[in-house]
Amino acid sequence: MVSIVVRPAVIADADAIAAVHVRAWQETYHHLVPAEKLRALDPVTRSARWRDILSGDDEQAWVAELDTEVVGWATTADRDPTRQPRARELNGIYAYASAHGSGVGQALLDAALGDAPAFLWVAADNPRAQAFYRRNGFEPDGERDEHPLLDTRIAIVRWVR
Repeated sequence: MVSIVVRPAVIADADAIAAVHVRAWQETYHHLVPAEKLRALDPVTRSARWRDILSGDDEQAWVAELDTEVVGWATTADRDPTRQPRARELNGIYAYASAHGSGVGQALLDAALGDAPAFLWVAADNPRAQAFYRRNGFEPDGERDEHPLLDTRIAIVRWVR
C-alpha cells in the first residue's frame, strides 16, 4: 500500500522540491514551451531559489511524499483582498506525472487550502489541472492574462472559489 505524507516544507527539502519543479514543468508544459527551454531547466538553480522561498515569510510551502520520496509540492501566499478576489492565492501545485491519480495532488491542496476561499492562475491550455480545480470548487472568473513561462508567453486564466 502506498503511503502519502504531506507536511510543511523545510529548507532541507529545497533540492527535492527543485527536482519535482523541473520535471513537473517538463511533463506539464511540453506542449506550451519550446523543448530546448524545458531541457535547459536546472534543478541546482531552482534549489537556490527554493532555499530563498523556504527561508522567507512570503509563501507557505508543503511537500507530498510517497513512500518517503518527495513527489509533489504546493505553495500559497496571502494577498491584499482589496486588490484580489480572495485573500489567499494558490501559487503553485505540482507533482510528478507518475504520481497523478495517486491522491497526492488532493492531499497537497487539502493541506495548503482546506476548503477555504482562494484563487489561482492556471494555463488556459491545461485541461487536466482545470478539471482538478473544478472538482475542488474553483471556477474561472473571466480574468485572463499572459505569463512569461521560460520567456514564452502563456495564456493564463484566473479561477476562484
